[in-house]
Amino acid sequence: MTLKNFRKGGSRERIQYGLGECSLGSVLVAVSEKGICAISLGDTPDQLVNALRNQFPRADLVEGDQGFEQIMGKLIAFIESPNLGLNLPLDIRGTAFQQRVWDVMRRIPFGQTISYTDLARQAGASAQSVRAVATACAANKIAVAIPCHRVVRLSGNLSGYRWGVERKKALLQRERVGSRGPEGS
Repeated sequence: MTLKNFRKGGSRERIQYGLGECSLGSVLVAVSEKGICAISLGDTPDQLVNALRNQFPRADLVEGDQGFEQIMGKLIAFIESPNLGLNLPLDIRGTAFQQRVWDVMRRIPFGQTISYTDLARQAGASAQSVRAVATACAANKIAVAIPCHRVVRLSGNLSGYRWGVERKKALLQRERVGSRGPEGS
């Protein structure tokens, strides 16, 4: 989907979506012809579907077919065990600045975090661009695959997360445990 089409609410696009449950609550994955265009976490399936409709008001949203269950299975397995990795194509849409920020986030090693300040620097912006970086993090529509949960305050404390700070905390905890290996060493 082009950025122009995205800004038009997904006009003339067909997007399949699926819903599932994981230990973090409800999960929705939406796929365009190019790849995953949204991964959302929430409290109820209805909440997630309504958010998807708001994100793509002009798209043809259809529930995924039986083959879509494989995508959901891979995504839920990744959420539960992030050390498995997620090898699915992504349809990432955003401004040039957002894309730079998201690209840096995708390179944050599993089990590690980065501060908003360092993220700004690595994205080619000044350290004073922290607010713009935080806004780019908040605009991320592809939870966990673009790991904005790995971005923390300079002090190391957690800050906001589009899908809830408790989910951010849980994701980081899973990664810390998973990065130590099977014996927790």
